Amino acid sequence: MMVRMGKTLMPPTELAELPYAAALQPHHGELIPDGDYDRLLFDKAGFAAPAAQGARFIECAFRTVTVDEGQLQRASFRDVWLRDVRLTGTSLADSQWRDAAFVNSALAGPAMYGAVLSRVTFTGCKLDSVNFRQAKLTQVLFEDCVLRDVDFGGAMLTRCAFGGSKLTRTDFTRAKMDQVDLRGAELGIVIDRDSLSGAIISTAQLAQAAPVLAASLGVTVSDEQR
Repeated sequence: MMVRMGKTLMPPTELAELPYAAALQPHHGELIPDGDYDRLLFDKAGFAAPAAQGARFIECAFRTVTVDEGQLQRASFRDVWLRDVRLTGTSLADSQWRDAAFVNSALAGPAMYGAVLSRVTFTGCKLDSVNFRQAKLTQVLFEDCVLRDVDFGGAMLTRCAFGGSKLTRTDFTRAKMDQVDLRGAELGIVIDRDSLSGAIISTAQLAQAAPVLAASLGVTVSDEQR
């Protein structure tokens, strides 16, 4: 579903670009627990407190959809595309995401702790108070996103990137990183001594992050002499 551009996987920005677009059928009705949703289009829909624990979504598209206070624990999303979607206060704990693309979407306060995300892109999205604690993220791209009060505490991030994104009070304490590219991001982060082991940052970012790194190591930086 992704289009390779250089070293970056770029998601389709329009519905018609999806390889399964012609096979999509409109969805009607509510979401149900353990429901199977295959090649469906969710378009201009609003779901208030849906209970869809364990639901499975395969080759589905979501366009201009709002989910408020949903219960989607252990839900599975594979080959899904979400544009102009708003998730508010929704539980996605222990959910599974593979080959998914969020475009121009907003996530406000969803619980995604323990979730597993593989080959997922967030493009031009706003993530506010998202809980990724203990989640596993592999090849996840945050491109031109705003991350505010996002919690990656104890998460495992592998081959992830944050190009062009602004991170504000983003918590990486006890996170484990492997080839995580933070270059090009604005770093307003909370870390401990090992948080950035396995990260890639630029020389300019290193200078900016030096006070935070020093504090995480228990180093006092002072030019005053007694």
